[in-house]
Amino acid sequence: MSRQDCADPPSRRRIAMPPALAAQHTPEPGEKSAYAFRTISEVAEELDVPQHVLRFWETRFGQIRPVKRAGGRRYYRPQDVELVAGIRQLLHVQRYTIAGAQRVLKENGVRFVQAVGRGEAVAAEPLVQDAEAETGAFADPDRAALAAALDELRACRALLDRLHTLPDA
Repeated sequence: MSRQDCADPPSRRRIAMPPALAAQHTPEPGEKSAYAFRTISEVAEELDVPQHVLRFWETRFGQIRPVKRAGGRRYYRPQDVELVAGIRQLLHVQRYTIAGAQRVLKENGVRFVQAVGRGEAVAAEPLVQDAEAETGAFADPDRAALAAALDELRACRALLDRLHTLPDA
């Protein structure tokens, strides 16, 4: 250990990246390494998702745990970014509900959803229950009541149309 390393507190020491990892990706000048932490604004821009949506997803998916520094600033690790990308794929592209995406995470695990985010895996189509919940389908008693109300509204509209077509006297 050098004299400089002893003088710096442990939090200031830099850990060298293994040469095998460093050789895999050499960032361009001004570009962050693939292994660097990202701010919420960088992740939001990269995934084309608003920052408030990322914060919301943190409340719904306990597996998303960015590092929070003093003042609450979030820093996403590369595996966090992959997980968020996988959740985005499930919700926005494959049209899963939040409950459906949570089920995929529970049944298949974080690594699977990260692989979905990288494009290395594909989740099955959402279940019928998820699709019905997405379209706002109701239970049978609710459906019958809504159908009856819709019939009444159509009858009222027909009466109004007939009144509208009467000749002025």
